Amino acid sequence: MSTIPPLNALLDLPLVNLSSGDGPLNGETLGVKDIFDVAGMRTGCGNLQKYDESAPASRTAPAVQNLLDAGARFIGKTQTDELAFSMMGQNTHFPYPVNPKAPDRVTGGSSSGSVSAVAGGLATIAVGSDTGGSIRAPASFSGLVGLRTTHGRISLEGAMPLAHSLDTFGWFAKDIALYEKVGAVLLGPDASDFKLNRPIFFPLLEHLLLGEAEDTAYRNMYAIVSGHLGHARSARQPTASMDDLYLCLRQVQAFEAWSEHGAWISAKERNLGPAVKERFDYGSTIDLETYQRQMTRRDLFRSELAGLLKDDGIMVLPTVPGAAPLVSTSFEDSQAYRERCVRLFCLSCLSGFPQITLPLGEVHGAPFGISLIGPRGSDRALIKLGRAILSGIERT
Repeated sequence: MSTIPPLNALLDLPLVNLSSGDGPLNGETLGVKDIFDVAGMRTGCGNLQKYDESAPASRTAPAVQNLLDAGARFIGKTQTDELAFSMMGQNTHFPYPVNPKAPDRVTGGSSSGSVSAVAGGLATIAVGSDTGGSIRAPASFSGLVGLRTTHGRISLEGAMPLAHSLDTFGWFAKDIALYEKVGAVLLGPDASDFKLNRPIFFPLLEHLLLGEAEDTAYRNMYAIVSGHLGHARSARQPTASMDDLYLCLRQVQAFEAWSEHGAWISAKERNLGPAVKERFDYGSTIDLETYQRQMTRRDLFRSELAGLLKDDGIMVLPTVPGAAPLVSTSFEDSQAYRERCVRLFCLSCLSGFPQITLPLGEVHGAPFGISLIGPRGSDRALIKLGRAILSGIERT
């Protein structure tokens, strides 16, 4: 029988118990992605020079502190892709975290250590973030629930920014019941009593699936969701094409990332991994006029999607194009997979609306998720809906 190698998920271990030991998360263990400050520990951001140049944090990031105050026990920092600017979970400077559900495949990033820690049973909860897909991809790759929260709903104070207009707080948990408990602690009540009962879809998105096996697996997941929600209707495409939206996300993210980190990167040789360096180099070429033009395009798209969803709509789509790429996948093929992912991720990223991925499928013997996008502020309603769908499977 084969065994899973060490997970390589945890980096720094705490010197003190930071939990209050009381509250709704009492007894749960917590890993924290190493872009979030934890009092008394350095924040390394997946880069050895960043770690060496940082001082121990004087206070814990407020969102993380909320989990500790609710009784979760901090067990350590988790690995992240370098400066959180990657999607595969393969940081050049560290051994790669292992995907416990598919050890020959990547975990996904940049929340790679957090997803590995939860999927492998090292922690029951782990904090991550999602700028361009860093909760949704790892969750789908590793067979977990993952929510990209409504942009701005959970504080990112005490976290390393990547792209401020896209960055969101996220987490993984051992099951949907615990996921919902964490959501209650972090999110507070939704903006209104959302009734998410009008499913829609963009047919073009399903063409991003990798092949026949992926299409069949997605159809099986869709059947489960439609059994709960009813069949989705095809929605009109937004004014911008998917290629336009893809480029919009890439340029907005790259411009903001370079604005945040460019001075530090340019100060001296940083030995960035090749894929990360390429993305920052691209950001350095985006001028302010291009950025502003793309932000105008983004505003129009957000308005159009809000008009489609209103307060009862729910968009159904594949989370990713298929199973996680193999660890041995070439750089070029990984990049091609990533490009497909960006097209799937850009709807939630550009709108700022919440998206949840549910572990309903499998393809090529590996996990594969389906996603639901809800109106702005419907995060807890999405989690509740996800729990109902998953509970229905457990009863059958």
